[in-house]
Amino acid sequence: MAAMEHGYEEQGNQPGSKQELEQIEIELLLSGVHRLYGYDFRNYALPSLKRRIWHHVHAESLPTISALQEKVLHDRACFERFVYSLSIPVTEMFRDPGLFLTFRQKVIPLLRTYPYIRIWHAGCSTGEEVYSMAIMLHEEGLYDKARIYATDMNARSLQQAKEGVYEIGKMKQYTKNYLEAGGTGAFSEYYTAKYNSVIFQPYLRKNIIFAEHNLATDTSFNEFNVILCRNVMIYFNDELRDHVHGLFHESLSRFGVLVLGSKESIHFTRYSDSYEPLDRVEKIYRKNK
Repeated sequence: MAAMEHGYEEQGNQPGSKQELEQIEIELLLSGVHRLYGYDFRNYALPSLKRRIWHHVHAESLPTISALQEKVLHDRACFERFVYSLSIPVTEMFRDPGLFLTFRQKVIPLLRTYPYIRIWHAGCSTGEEVYSMAIMLHEEGLYDKARIYATDMNARSLQQAKEGVYEIGKMKQYTKNYLEAGGTGAFSEYYTAKYNSVIFQPYLRKNIIFAEHNLATDTSFNEFNVILCRNVMIYFNDELRDHVHGLFHESLSRFGVLVLGSKESIHFTRYSDSYEPLDRVEKIYRKNK
């Protein structure tokens, strides 16, 4: 986005320039949010973070990032809108069907050998992929011995995930994804339609635990057989990404499975030697040490 769109004139990166002022404002905003609310965005990748901050400045009809800082720190509702805008809740049922098909083929057989299955969906957004996992486990006869822990830092997204209510207009695409992911039943049996929405069946929620968790600041809270974290760390810088991989490594049981999806990788982290690939395309790894 051009500097004039931000409300500043481009003056290079010289001391005292508008670009330097912008950087100072961003640092002060993120520091204030961290100190007052405990949410830490300071190690998010700067280019995408900057775009989203300016988008929210304009959404709040404010002139500067400093004005946004003042409003965020004094108005809890504005802060919640700000967090929602930064967390980018973009997801869908059986998103990237090839990953779910590969999971069904290569990970499900491993899970059959466990007496009890603990799965962590980290950064679960509004919950569509969590219910996708519940459906898959149900079809494979594993759901009754499974617990799915679905976490996100965004309270608004988590509330929608808990309710399991989604737009009926999305069901055509979700059905297509489900079939491509190896679904064995009729997708429509998993939800009830009412007016312009659908609600997923209560039995799919019975073994799901939804909770707030911030990957940047919170610690490990259990030991898991599977951790899924998709399209979350692409917004982190190298330092935060390495931190989160450390959290996942600590949280995975011996021979536990880490699912990242095709857009991310374990390579170039401190933990790349701690895993063996189960699928190199979908970036599914098994912890070996």
